[in-house]
Parts: sequence; structure tokens; C-alpha cells
Amino acid sequence: MSNSDEKLVAALRASLKENDRLRAQNRKLSSVAREPIAIVSMSCRFPGGVETPEALWQLVDDGVDAISEFPANRGWNVEALYDPAGERQNTSYVNQGGFLHAADTFDPAPFGISPNEALIMDPQQRLLLECSWEVFERAGIDPATLKGSKTGVFAGMMYHDYAHNSATGSIASGRVSYVFGFEGPSMTLDTACSSSLVALHLAAQALRSGECSMALAGGVAVMSTPEVFVEFSRQGGLSRDGRCKSFAGSTDGTSWSEGAGVLLLEKLSDARANGHPVLAVLRGSAVNQDGASNGLTAPNGPSQQRVIRAALADAQISSDQVDLVEAHGTGTRLGDPIEAQALLATYGQGRPEGDPLWLGSLKSNLGHSQAAAGVGGVIKAVQAIRHGVLPRTLHVDVPTPQVDWDAGAVELLTESRAWPVRDRPRRVGVSSFGLSGTNAHVIVEQAPVVEEPEAVDSVELPVVPVVLSARSDEGLSAQASRLLERVKAAGPELVDVGFSSAVSRAVLERRAVVAAADREELVRGLSALAEGGSSPFVVRGSVRPAGATAFLFTGQGAQRLGMGRELYGAFPVFAEAFDAVLVELDVRLGVGLREVVWGEDAELLNGTMFAQA
Repeated sequence: MSNSDEKLVAALRASLKENDRLRAQNRKLSSVAREPIAIVSMSCRFPGGVETPEALWQLVDDGVDAISEFPANRGWNVEALYDPAGERQNTSYVNQGGFLHAADTFDPAPFGISPNEALIMDPQQRLLLECSWEVFERAGIDPATLKGSKTGVFAGMMYHDYAHNSATGSIASGRVSYVFGFEGPSMTLDTACSSSLVALHLAAQALRSGECSMALAGGVAVMSTPEVFVEFSRQGGLSRDGRCKSFAGSTDGTSWSEGAGVLLLEKLSDARANGHPVLAVLRGSAVNQDGASNGLTAPNGPSQQRVIRAALADAQISSDQVDLVEAHGTGTRLGDPIEAQALLATYGQGRPEGDPLWLGSLKSNLGHSQAAAGVGGVIKAVQAIRHGVLPRTLHVDVPTPQVDWDAGAVELLTESRAWPVRDRPRRVGVSSFGLSGTNAHVIVEQAPVVEEPEAVDSVELPVVPVVLSARSDEGLSAQASRLLERVKAAGPELVDVGFSSAVSRAVLERRAVVAAADREELVRGLSALAEGGSSPFVVRGSVRPAGATAFLFTGQGAQRLGMGRELYGAFPVFAEAFDAVLVELDVRLGVGLREVVWGEDAELLNGTMFAQA
């Protein structure tokens, strides 16, 4: 073979190798771009006194109607505002909705905010801060450990009507990043009612692209003034009884409500590597716009179909692989039929016989929580998946006759159902359509099953310390009260409670330790701490700022036979350190120190050589 032929063959081989490398790189990039996003933790506030995802599920599972009368703590002149006949100007013919009646309460101390600054802060910012703190601790992560990290904040917010609010909406996400010291992308999004789902979509993209390592995504809505009730009364768009009758024949308008919800997100591979819980995964998402449609604020069916199909394509699944849709379902005569027809045209086609898409909406329980509606739907979806229940939708007399329900396999969940057992993960589509014309649809999937680590023998301790901390004595009592409820309800192992309290919570200045030998002693200690009383099981104290800890080690004279034996048996870290020290000392002493310390010859142990060692 000539030199020219050899060069040609070498060039061809190099080209093939380069092609293989590029193909492998492309596969890797494509895989990263479609990697599922883990929902690591959730926190929320919703009407009906809901302050946790568990409480939201209980409300949904019990079929609770969380609508109430106008709040009395916001300075609204309810008597002048309410006109059931709708004859007077600047009034509302409805005096009910879904409200966060405790939206005026806030403890600024944990966030380093002064009481005066807290007064002028928009309550929506306060709620975002509270939910952000909680979402980390619910994941077993001390928020302080993330200072300086590439954690992103994506918050949906549409109201700017707080009387003392002199800042723009951008401050809401910026304040969260500032307080916690996050250095990832931070943005406040306002696409009206679809804001929190759009925030979730953008957070997922930022995680996949590497812009952030972890992300908070969600939304908040608090109505500081009754203007939206007045405006929609003028338009005749409100339900007379303040209830959203999603997809019902009796629907007569929407119902306004409030809420806040935050999701903690990571790439699935990162969550697994970091040992974080995975409640569910975001399998796919999409966002689009109505464009030049039949009206700026009117819903557009073809656009809704397109965003659903785009989300399915992003998830790389077919429509018949989704079991449930948590719908926008605002309860309006215009919007509900358009949404139902879009669902019939997408999810309702090509399904196996007897396997319809089930349809429901959280708005039937607590009204339309606007910028927080989408994240509320996701939290409901995750809880439904985890409990294996398709929860019912309230206030449906008959499915709306404005829809041809025979055009596809879609059925309203007028009664709760057990989730059918399948050979694939449970999946929920969640929709949110903004008054702005911006639409969002996400697909939430059951968390992948992972092999559980081999069970280890539980450590038996004579006493387990359970640690609590807060910025104030009142906060400490509140912490004890919440933990007491959890201990009474769930009955976790005492050692697990002690471990979690020590390693997965923020460590603040005011502290207390409940030293309990069993659950009964823990309950008694927590009860005393919650009520501000004293107990032989409780030690309280505080830490001086910028204090230093010094350790003083005794000289000869502290030794005794059997010392360290119980520590060695109970704490692997101590045992490992003890063994490592003995390896070095035994060589120098020429005898096994363990046998001396744990032996029976006190005189030998008291010898200077062994006592000093």
C-alpha cells in the first residue's frame, strides 16, 4: 500500500472515530435535555387552614369546601362592598371566596427582617419566605447550608395592591434569593393565572441547562384589596355562591381565592446522588400563547390542544399513558367548555376501551387561587399519585351540556376512585391558562422505584436527645407544638426523630433538648415545651452570637475500667475513631490497650503508661 493510500485510510479511520464521538456526545446532550426533574419537597398555604401538603390532601380527600366570607382583618368595608342585588357601583354581588385569613401574621426574626420592615412588606413576599424555608426543612436540608449555591428562584405573582408596597414584583423572588444567599437565576413571573406553572417550566429548563443546581418554583396570591371582586361583579363573571362548579351544568362563574405553594426541584440524578427524597417527577412540560385569537382574555381551544401535545412530546409519551388531568376548570360558561373540548380532542382519543381520562379540579374545593393555582394543582397531583386515589370534584350536578362528552373518552370525577393498577407509572397532566393568553401544561409522574438499602439493626439508646431551635421562645414553643402533632399522628421511631432533629434542621439561637427514653417521655417533654412549662425531660438555653466553644481535656485520673464500651456499641462513628486510635497506640505500647481498658485489672489501667494513653 502506498503512502498516499495509508494516509487516506488513516484519515477515514479518524473521521469514523470523530463521528462516533459526536454521536455519543449528541446522545448524552439529548439525554440531559430530557432528564426528568425530581420534586424533592413541597410546601403550601391554602384556604381552609391548609398549611402543609398533607393538610391539602386531607381537604381534597375529605371533599371539604374551603370557601368562607370576606376576611375581617384587612380593613375592607364589607357592609358597603357587598350588594347581592348588584345595583350599586363599585360593589360585589358575592361576599365569599377562598381566603388565607392568617395572611397578616408573620415572624420576621428567622429571616433577619426587622418588625418595621415586615410591616411594609407585601404579605405575598412573607408567604414565599415561609414556604421556601419550610420546603427545605421538609426535604431534610438546612437552608443555611445552601448559602452561595446555584439555587434558582422562580416565583409566580400577579397582585401588587398591598397599601405599603413600594417595590415591584421582582423583589419577591429577589428577596428569597437575598435572605437565603442563593446565587442562581431569580425571577418573578406574571402571566396571570398560569404564572406558577410557567415558573415550574422555566425552573426545569434552568436545571437541565445547568444554570442552577437546585430550584424553587411556585406562586403566591393574596388579594390585599377587593378590586378583583368589584371588577368581575361588574362583568358578571363571578359565581353567585362563591363556588367554582368546574365543568358542571350549573356553573355560573368563577370564585376568587388565595394561596401559596413552593416546590423544591433537582435533576433526578442529582436528587438520587444527594440522597434527597423524590416525591414525584416532572416528566414533561410546555408553554405557549393564544396569539391573535378570538380575544385577548378569551381562552383558545386550538392553543390549549397544542400546549398539551407539546408537553406530551416533551415527556415522550402518548396521551393514553396519562390517567388524570388536574384541570384549569375555573367554572365559567365560556372557559370550561373550551377546555373540556381541548381535552377530548387530545387525551380523549385513542384510549383503550373502559379506560377514560379522569378529570377534576382543585378549584372546586377552594376557588381559583390565581398565580398559585397551578402549583396547587401540582401538589394535589403528587399527593393523589402517592395515595393511589383519583379524588372527586365538588359541586357537579351534571356534566355541562355545552360539551359533547361522547366525542372522546373523558369523564368527570364526581366520586373518588381507587387508582387502577397498571404496568406503568401513574401520571397526571396539570393545566393552567392565563388571562394573558399564556398557557402551560405539565405532566407529573410517579417517582421511579429504587431498591431500598438493606435494613440495619436499629440502635438502642438509653436516652435519645431531640433538638429544637428557633429565633425566639415563642418560635421554640411553636416548633415543639408542630413536632408533637407529628409524633402523635405518625408515630416515627424515637431514634429517627432524634437523628432528623439534629442533622436536617436549621440551628438557631434559642434551643431546647428533650431527653426521652421512650415515646411517652418525648410526648410529655414536647407538651411542656409547647405550653411554656417545665419538665424534667427538657433543657432550655440560648447561644451567644459569635461565641466560641473550648474543650478542656483532663490529665491523668479520669480513667476507669469499661470506659467507652457503651459508646462503642451505640455509635459507629465513635467506634471507628476508637479503632483508629488503638491501631497507633498499640504499636507504641506493645500491648492491646482495648484489653486493658475493658479488662478487669484496675491497677494495670491506673499505671501511668496506660492512664496517660
